[in-house]
Amino acid sequence: MRKPRDLERLNANLPVFMKLFDGKVAEFDAEDGTATLTFTVGENFCHSGDIVQGGFVTALLDAAMSHAVFAYDDSVGNLSSLEISTRYLEATRAGFLTAVGRIVRLSHKTAFLDGQLFNAEGNLLATTQSVAKIYRKPKDA
Repeated sequence: MRKPRDLERLNANLPVFMKLFDGKVAEFDAEDGTATLTFTVGENFCHSGDIVQGGFVTALLDAAMSHAVFAYDDSVGNLSSLEISTRYLEATRAGFLTAVGRIVRLSHKTAFLDGQLFNAEGNLLATTQSVAKIYRKPKDA
């Protein structure tokens, strides 16, 4: 039987790279399979002035999608992206950003996910879809 994680445990186990963006899990809904992460991205991650480099945009969305799975089921130890596709709807500028990840479908070994990235004004900046391989924790862990 699946057991969701709690917010404190999710934030305690964030990947180191998220600290570069002042990232944190702001909220999650294990029943809906969603996770909302917030970030403050500095201009040192930008090109052309204050426009965040696209790879970083994808990384923020990937983190939100992954954390939707981690929040949903504590037996998930890790995820590995098999495919990820990002659509950039408008320029993502440095500053406060919110990424929402959602589980579309989940099996024992595969997750189908999507995500959305918003600026501080609530404008949708980018969307993504992903397929990820699920690595489960050993049963005795």
